[in-house]
Amino acid sequence: MIDRIVVWALTLKARVSEERGQDLVEYALITGGIGLALIAVTIAFRGAVATWFGDAATAFATITP
Repeated sequence: MIDRIVVWALTLKARVSEERGQDLVEYALITGGIGLALIAVTIAFRGAVATWFGDAATAFATITP
């Protein structure tokens, strides 16, 4: 009986250690999804973003020392 418990515990430990790489894959997928969402938002609002950067550039250009 104890032999079975020891084998089960060792098998369980091996399964848990195999799942460590899964976290990295999940984080990579989340990061990739966020990146794609940011690209999509930038494309959707490119006119507004260009205007905002243009206004910011004009504001910085008119600053006198």
